[in-house]
Amino acid sequence: MLLTITTTERPATDLGYLLRKNPARVQSFPQSFGTVHVFYPEATPEQCTAALLLEVDPVGLVRNRRGPAGEGYSLQQYVNDRPYVSSSFLSVAIGDVFGSAMTGKSKEREELAEKAIPLKATLAVLPCRGGEKVLRSLFEPLGYEVQAQGYPLDSKFPEWGDSSYFTVTLAGRVRLSELLTHLYVLIPVLDNDKHYWVGDDEVEKLLRRGEGWLASHPQRDLITSRYLKYRRNLINDALERLVGEEDPTGDEAQETHAQEEAQVEQRISLNEQRLGTVLAALRSSGAKRVLDLGCGEGKLLQVLLKERQFEEIVGMDVSFRALEIAKDRLNLDRLPEMQRQRIQLMHGSLMYRDKRLAGFEAAAVVEVIEHLDPPRLAAFERVLFEYARPATIVLTTPNAEYNVKWESLPAGKFRHKDHRFEWTRTEFQAWANGLCQRFGYKVHFLPVGPEDAVVGAPTQMAVLQISSSSETR
Repeated sequence: MLLTITTTERPATDLGYLLRKNPARVQSFPQSFGTVHVFYPEATPEQCTAALLLEVDPVGLVRNRRGPAGEGYSLQQYVNDRPYVSSSFLSVAIGDVFGSAMTGKSKEREELAEKAIPLKATLAVLPCRGGEKVLRSLFEPLGYEVQAQGYPLDSKFPEWGDSSYFTVTLAGRVRLSELLTHLYVLIPVLDNDKHYWVGDDEVEKLLRRGEGWLASHPQRDLITSRYLKYRRNLINDALERLVGEEDPTGDEAQETHAQEEAQVEQRISLNEQRLGTVLAALRSSGAKRVLDLGCGEGKLLQVLLKERQFEEIVGMDVSFRALEIAKDRLNLDRLPEMQRQRIQLMHGSLMYRDKRLAGFEAAAVVEVIEHLDPPRLAAFERVLFEYARPATIVLTTPNAEYNVKWESLPAGKFRHKDHRFEWTRTEFQAWANGLCQRFGYKVHFLPVGPEDAVVGAPTQMAVLQISSSSETR
């Protein structure tokens, strides 16, 4: 079985530092089930490819197997696909040989290890139990472009149909550690089998390797069930803990920080002005089906529900606690049936492609982007502008220049402890204009709140709309 990983991030040969494997020589690593070889078919400053080749010893597998299954003479023990397809054997090999790279650390190239770079991974033969649909549902929400070449069961007998085997290429701009972790977890999930006993330690392994992405993955339940070989007690344990760990900062901490931010802005009732301005932009778009992404406790949803123009309103957030508060704020259980049918709350993440977000005419993203670190912001951009692609998108974010106007805010501090950044007007406009160029939108900017002649308004808003030239493409 063969896995190749290619990058064009110059100098591309720095891939060797990240993997801790020298491009200048072939290295071999013995395993209990065979031998792993690592080599570089190409290594230039422009492009570098690392290959992991796993040779499985099928006879050795049977001889080393303990118990009755290894003592009989079943032909299946010797004639099977294990030596040829990507499976849990390859997953174990990745963890053993590239374990250091999976940690996301590199002494020689620390900044590169933490950076999202262009990567392409190819698996020569990958079993996809459930077909190409399942394959795409696992990798596309993680931001990968997926190419899958299927094969017939037998080219001489096309009436037999297609096999479950594919040559798969995944391409994306991600950290190498993320790519390796995704492969480590999802290869045995696609194979729907493991060559070793699955016990409590596998739950710990899944939670550790799935940190930061599995909890909000649309196929979380499928991944957990297959990874843990359908052992119900383990699956329940894993899912309960995943739900609890979903919000990495903690719901209570988020609530406290939100209160602190509200106190900073309270003097000018900024949140009310912000919601009013967003509502006006959504209303003028003519949209009837509207998304509130990162809806939090439902303050904007409450405003939208009062407007008859909006026939379908969906709020989505990664925090279960926030959604529960939104449910109470909106009195969903006591709304008249006609009103109740207009609004829906969904649990989900803006980091992963989600088919539920498609088909809406407008989306609001209010005070959300500043909570995303750069790799997650890049994933969010594709989820919203490339995949969901509503005709109108209304975005708001703090104006960092205005922070000097608040005496209660220490110099150099953000308004919210969870903010990853706060942009100036120039920075925000440069980012939004870049989105327009990449995804075929046009944009205009509006100030929100009292505007100062020097530092501008406290909140900045961008209204992005699909350009007419993009619509005709």
